[in-house]
Amino acid sequence: MNLSSLLTPASCLPQDADRALLIARIWVQGSGPVLVRVQGEGLHDLSPLAPTSSALLELPDPAAAVRAFAAPRIADTAAVLANSAADARDPALPWFLPPCDLQAIKASGVTFVASMLERVIEEQARGDAAKAEAVRSAVVAVIGDNLRSVRPGSAEALQLKEVLLAQGVWSQYLEVGIGPDAEIFTKSQPMSAVGPGAEVGIHPASAWNNPEPEVVLAVNSRGEVRGAALGNDVNLRDFEGRSALLLGKAKDNNASCAIGPFVRLFDADFGIDDVRRCELSMQVAGPDGFVMQGASSLQQISRDPLDLVGQAMGANHQYPDGCMLFLGTMFAPTQDRHGPGQGFTHVVGDLVTVATPALGALVNRVNHSDRVPPWTYGMGALMRDLARRGLLA
Repeated sequence: MNLSSLLTPASCLPQDADRALLIARIWVQGSGPVLVRVQGEGLHDLSPLAPTSSALLELPDPAAAVRAFAAPRIADTAAVLANSAADARDPALPWFLPPCDLQAIKASGVTFVASMLERVIEEQARGDAAKAEAVRSAVVAVIGDNLRSVRPGSAEALQLKEVLLAQGVWSQYLEVGIGPDAEIFTKSQPMSAVGPGAEVGIHPASAWNNPEPEVVLAVNSRGEVRGAALGNDVNLRDFEGRSALLLGKAKDNNASCAIGPFVRLFDADFGIDDVRRCELSMQVAGPDGFVMQGASSLQQISRDPLDLVGQAMGANHQYPDGCMLFLGTMFAPTQDRHGPGQGFTHVVGDLVTVATPALGALVNRVNHSDRVPPWTYGMGALMRDLARRGLLA
């Protein structure tokens, strides 16, 4: 399957693109990253309104400001999408970047029952995919799989903890899954995410890994959610399963974080309640002919998205440039790929598509993180380019 063929306005834009207020960033040779509005067939320069995605979300009403701004058209949406394919990119022409820049990139873990059980299984199997099926049966026999009714931090959750402790099956993943404190961790560094059409990286030493399709909230420095995007929180199950102290290595590698293709700003047509109703679909299409379908429903999340924002930001923790917050996933693949009981793991060349009607589709190809182009363009480079364009006050 050709990556470029999946990067079209028909497949990547929201179903209601005519009314969706979409912002994005594109690379323009000679200028660097340029903030744009995606409007129909064209991309319109928002740089005079706000030099960065982060700065735009700091405005009192970003949606109203974008709608009122007469942004000049600078590129064709279809052409820039097609040129975003990593394997067919002309560096002299624009391509899409992730729609965030200076924001911290944070993630919520163990926010769905299905993925919570898989995290417990990873821990019990010590990262060995071959043992996972036997461990899965044993864990479900003790814990069951109907934890959806348990509200995290409730008296009922505390009682359940005591029962599981007595049976010797309490886990650090259950602690953050049904305990009072959510797992909030740093997924990746500001400016290190990749966008649509880019390669996503898995560590070459990993033998058990998977994509994690998620909704990502765009939050400003005041803790106000201003929009949402799609994300792929690429995860190394074997690294994290060996030890939770390897979470950084399991989660944060070159190109292991994909966000995009756009941030849809909250307005009268799209808001936090629409996020709560999002139904994500995911497809992995392998070069070996393997195809896997998955889904993740925000309606089954155990912690409300705004509660997760409140746990990520507040009096105890601030982000002066805002943050992009992954909300977690219920998708934890168990479909066998390489043999009975082996479960799923990526192979180089997998095409991963994360989609939902309100946010469009994020498409990436899998490669090893040491073969993906290295991350070289950081905050210093961005500031130099913005200064050269006269966009810094």
